[in-house]
Amino acid sequence: MTVFRSVEEIAAATGRPLGPTEWMAIDQPLIDAFADLTGDRQWIHTDVARAAAGPFGGTVAHGYLLEALIPRFSAQLITVTGATAGVNAGSDRVRFLQPVTAGSRIRARAQVTDATPRGDGARIAIRFEYELDGADRPAMIADTVRIVTF
Repeated sequence: MTVFRSVEEIAAATGRPLGPTEWMAIDQPLIDAFADLTGDRQWIHTDVARAAAGPFGGTVAHGYLLEALIPRFSAQLITVTGATAGVNAGSDRVRFLQPVTAGSRIRARAQVTDATPRGDGARIAIRFEYELDGADRPAMIADTVRIVTF
């Protein structure tokens, strides 16, 4: 866990690796719950029998599910004390580099890629990279943007 107390501390951390987080299991009940929540019940996510014979050898997590886990992983990596607000401003770029099949484990690493002062706070760009247990390439890389005020 890295604790930041100011825009200057965040800017000074640019390029420094953060993490990794703890491993998180991506199981079928989680994938099904996300499918129910979003209405995305495409067979590659929810039909275990059909997906077993499909291109990935089993069901796979939704890309948006992986993105939705960023706040969970972020909470294990970064704390900004003294901030009056922190707002998700979106993602500039997200790439899914390999499928995350049900039963896999992922964890995140991150790094601040930019911290630009802005009024009484900063625009902070953070790159998240999801490691897939046993794989040689990341499952996802996402360049996110947050606005933090002090």
